Amino acid sequence: MLAEPLRQWLDAHAESLDADGAHAHEVLSRLAGQGLFGVGVSAAEGGQGGTPGDALEAIAAVAGHSLAAAFVFWAQRAFIEYLLQSPNAALRRRWLPDLLQGRRAGATGLSNAMKYLGGIEALQVQARPGEGDALRLSGRVPWATNLLPGGFVVAVAIARTDGGQPLVAALPCEAAGMARSADLDLIALRGSHTAALSIDGLEMGPADLIHADANQFLPRVRPAFMGLQLGLCIGLARASLAAASARAGAGRDVLAGPLQQQRHALELATATLHAGLADGRFLDRPQALFRLRLQLNDIVQQSLQLELHASGGRAYHRDQPLGFARRWREAAFIPIVTPSVTQLQGALAGAALATTSS
Repeated sequence: MLAEPLRQWLDAHAESLDADGAHAHEVLSRLAGQGLFGVGVSAAEGGQGGTPGDALEAIAAVAGHSLAAAFVFWAQRAFIEYLLQSPNAALRRRWLPDLLQGRRAGATGLSNAMKYLGGIEALQVQARPGEGDALRLSGRVPWATNLLPGGFVVAVAIARTDGGQPLVAALPCEAAGMARSADLDLIALRGSHTAALSIDGLEMGPADLIHADANQFLPRVRPAFMGLQLGLCIGLARASLAAASARAGAGRDVLAGPLQQQRHALELATATLHAGLADGRFLDRPQALFRLRLQLNDIVQQSLQLELHASGGRAYHRDQPLGFARRWREAAFIPIVTPSVTQLQGALAGAALATTSS
């Protein structure tokens, strides 16, 4: 799926994209140069055509080389999906061409919103009435990815102090009242332009609305938000299992069975995800998507353990060009990306309790 020059660039810079931001500014243009942001976007909207499953596989392909680059890819493609599902056609025309071409970064900014949707926390950005039909915003987005300095637009879910329905808006970095922090001091994925945003007195109007009712919009986009995000798990697990298989030589034949078991589990989970994205089942059955996310997290962790066992002591040498240490750090991110494993376990436990009580 990926052209050879892009594969070579990702492999050559994967360590840097994980450890620092030296090449972070190149990721969008490299991915856009192959038309990847338009995968699963109709030709009428300026994309390459295809399905959400095609977009999932494109993200997974990048994740097999660099999870940092794939994380950026997911954020960009998720923001594009918000625009595609927005009733605000003018907003789509305003931002979509630059997003597809990688001239503008799209940041999801909806981690807080997905926690809000699950009843875990309140929305952290508030709107009070301004002049006319404008709203004045204040609050904080503690974590957002793909905040390309000087060139991003971020999706934010916003509570209204006047009692109206919470809304979702697209806020450009140029807006007065928005301040971006320095990149967060992460242990990995440091080339993903992940930072926090402070919002103080930012004025927005109807032209910035992605949707006027977050309670309607968020459940509708959650399958794409989470489903595309699972490309990170799939690509990382595939890469780790391929590395383990290549290194499980003499004296490690005992790993053949577990490797085959994990490959089969990964193939089955991936097929289930594709089917769910195609037929829309996750809209009415989000718990099925939650369970799939937990399963893929387990597959990633088991795959890395098998790669460690197959690599032996070489995996513990920093001077060995195996990529294992980077994948180990990348895998540590999978359980905590929103919605985290703990949050999903809590949501499933709550749903089970509600079913038992009814």
